[in-house]
Amino acid sequence: MKGFILKLNRVRDEDLIVTVLGEKNIGRYYRFYGARHSVLQMGYLIDFEVEQDKANFLPRIRSITHHGFKWLYNREKLMYWHRFIAIFEPHFRDVEEIDSFYFNLLLDAAKKWEKQSPKRVIVEKFIDILKYEGRTHNLDKCVICGLGIEKSISLIKGFLPAHPDCAHSSTLNKKELEYLFNSGETLYLSDESVDVLCEIALKGLIG
Repeated sequence: MKGFILKLNRVRDEDLIVTVLGEKNIGRYYRFYGARHSVLQMGYLIDFEVEQDKANFLPRIRSITHHGFKWLYNREKLMYWHRFIAIFEPHFRDVEEIDSFYFNLLLDAAKKWEKQSPKRVIVEKFIDILKYEGRTHNLDKCVICGLGIEKSISLIKGFLPAHPDCAHSSTLNKKELEYLFNSGETLYLSDESVDVLCEIALKGLIG
């Protein structure tokens, strides 16, 4: 089996409960501590085997192999990867079965992380998720006051549109946002806009 580690919960001694986003499921496994065990971190892509033990409430994860990416040794890129990965566990907290879309999205993001700006990858992948889940919103109406939006616009958590005065947030270029929402690309977005959008995306998917 293969998947991305979404969360590590330490339990008694050095044992762990490992939450993994796989190709078709969100798995939660028990990992016993041992001197020969590989070091695990949130966000790692791993190959592993699962062993069901009737004595334990969770199946055991074993024979773990870590797939390395060059950017893992870049502190800033790794920091943003950890922050990006962190938005998925709350989103799937009560979910077991998922579509392969999410695994493929993370795999594609991990491949792009080396040569592209992590912030731009985060924003583009966030848009991909919203589109896939049918959660994109029309940018012409403020979700807070319900009135129309003409030029001045802000986005709040989940990329929901709002007036800057309603959201008490940064003003963004509406034409840039329309291009982003339609194309899914940040190519024509300024670095300043990407910085703002990245931080909004990293607040998570749950409204």
